Amino acid sequence: MEDNTDDSRQADGGEDWAPTGIDVTKPSIARVYDAVLGGKDNFVVDRAIADQSQEIVPEIGDVARYNRDILGRAVRYMAKSGIRQFLDLGSGLPTVQNTHQVAQSVTPDARVVYVDIDPIVLAHGRALLAENEFTTVVTADLRDPKTVLNLPQVRKFIDFDQPVGLMLVGVIHHLGDDEDPDGIVRTYLDALPAGSHFLLTHFCASSPDALALEGALLTSLGTGRFRTLEEITAYFDGLELLDPGVVYLPQWRPDDPVAEPLTVGQRLMAGGLAVKH
Repeated sequence: MEDNTDDSRQADGGEDWAPTGIDVTKPSIARVYDAVLGGKDNFVVDRAIADQSQEIVPEIGDVARYNRDILGRAVRYMAKSGIRQFLDLGSGLPTVQNTHQVAQSVTPDARVVYVDIDPIVLAHGRALLAENEFTTVVTADLRDPKTVLNLPQVRKFIDFDQPVGLMLVGVIHHLGDDEDPDGIVRTYLDALPAGSHFLLTHFCASSPDALALEGALLTSLGTGRFRTLEEITAYFDGLELLDPGVVYLPQWRPDDPVAEPLTVGQRLMAGGLAVKH
């Protein structure tokens, strides 16, 4: 992974570019993910976790890209299937192939709402989307679905009488079992009308290295619950899972053939796309 430190940052982690009120000594899920992707919107504490993750799973940077790739393929599929509005929960920092860019490449007036708890996402998202009238960024905690679903900005962009593309991409694994992730997902799904689509990707307990990374993330980041394929599939209960079902990310409708056997990194995350009837 390349060193993304630039002259605007201080070596001791007291970076002076952070928005007011940001504690640069505490890691952020969004910023760690940005660091793994090779971005620059992260601090020393975030890069330390990204580096530790790479020591355990050297392919971790590729894993982040697999996650972005399935987002692109699935959003493109949804847009071509008639979905015109997307609710991207736990969206993270803007990077390549963002939801609005993919959706609007198919349908220019597709509406997208990004929701993330990290205020840095809002700061960077507003700059990126300043001239995009069909897209907005909201700072909110996805663990409180009733509040999120009733936020004025969400209601302004999303018509819940029409099909919605609900997205939980690489985020539910940051909820512990004690936070009732199943109930949270179900509350969002219950708010959607028939014809809506649901995309979810999740860390998978697929190998000893995966379990080692889970332990490291739980210790350093405080979150990162790896679940089995069966546990991940259960989030889609009551929906029609589209082919090929819940699979490791590179196997979900790949643009090019995927060689077997899959590597540890290729099996580190799994996901799927489903339709609500």
